[in-house]
Amino acid sequence: MTRPRLALTQGDPAGVGPEILLKSLDHPEAGIAWDPVLVAEWAALEALRDIVPEAPWGRLRRLPATEEPQALEEVIEADGIPVLDPVSVPRQIAFGRSGEADARGAMAALDCGLELVRAEHCAALVTAPLSKASIARHVRPDFRGHTEYLANALGLEGYGRDYLMAFLGADLQVALLSTHLPLAEALGLVTEENVLQALRCLHGQAGGRIAVAGLNPHAGEGGLLGTEDEAIIRPAVRAAQAEGIDAAGPESPDSVFARVRRGEFDWALALYHDQGLIAVKTTAFGSSTNWTLGLPILRTSVDHGTAFSIAGQGVADVTPLLSVVETTLGLLAHRLPRGRGHV
Repeated sequence: MTRPRLALTQGDPAGVGPEILLKSLDHPEAGIAWDPVLVAEWAALEALRDIVPEAPWGRLRRLPATEEPQALEEVIEADGIPVLDPVSVPRQIAFGRSGEADARGAMAALDCGLELVRAEHCAALVTAPLSKASIARHVRPDFRGHTEYLANALGLEGYGRDYLMAFLGADLQVALLSTHLPLAEALGLVTEENVLQALRCLHGQAGGRIAVAGLNPHAGEGGLLGTEDEAIIRPAVRAAQAEGIDAAGPESPDSVFARVRRGEFDWALALYHDQGLIAVKTTAFGSSTNWTLGLPILRTSVDHGTAFSIAGQGVADVTPLLSVVETTLGLLAHRLPRGRGHV
């Protein structure tokens, strides 16, 4: 590849994914020229032709997902934009209402995009939002999200050991010990070994100064508000420090994210989904990048959902996706958005 090539998957075709993919084209990010490869149903894009007239329709070239790689190269060399259709079945798209065909289309696009990156036809995978509920209802009852699915497909073990969900914002970087789980189940994963393994993963993938959020209010207030922070978190942090990891904690969870934002730390390690995501989405919603740490490929995504309520109306904001593309190009160049560390 002479310049970065990103595979952009449609997400749920009944959501805003196809629209923001179309709107992202011909937007040079960070002064870097890049080549988009859309992995989307042609039917979903065609349904938006009159709604997103500013898209470079004349450059789009439909290819079956099974097409030989040479066809992809030829389209790009001719200044076209490849559209790999993972379904290749004409159908009507009902924007805002995800059904079985949409769930299957979302999964087919994800699988196709993953193979493009695994085969090194693209440098990174950028995913538009899909509906976990729709896929679980219609295709895979055990589906919990992009992160878990991709990690499993790539043979990784689980949160805290091989991979982590992380969010990169302009002034806040947060990694999660676990993600899409009921809170009671997530709390059961807060063990000394899991926290230590998560610190190893975060240190190895990104580096920098890591603050571990406490589990209880005020990180337990010396045992007054719970014993887990002293019994579980502090030993894990000390073990990480003994391995040369620049970690601190447990830090009071009500202030640790503000301390990261002002530069005292480069990262916060949150112990469950909402502990970290409330902070991210309060301070950087629409501008942060979801990055799956630990995968053998680079995968990023927007920080918002399918937005079914506005899908197909032409009003979806492309700014979050453009921010993700810019961050992805930075990660390919081994740059993090802020702070010390490496990729």
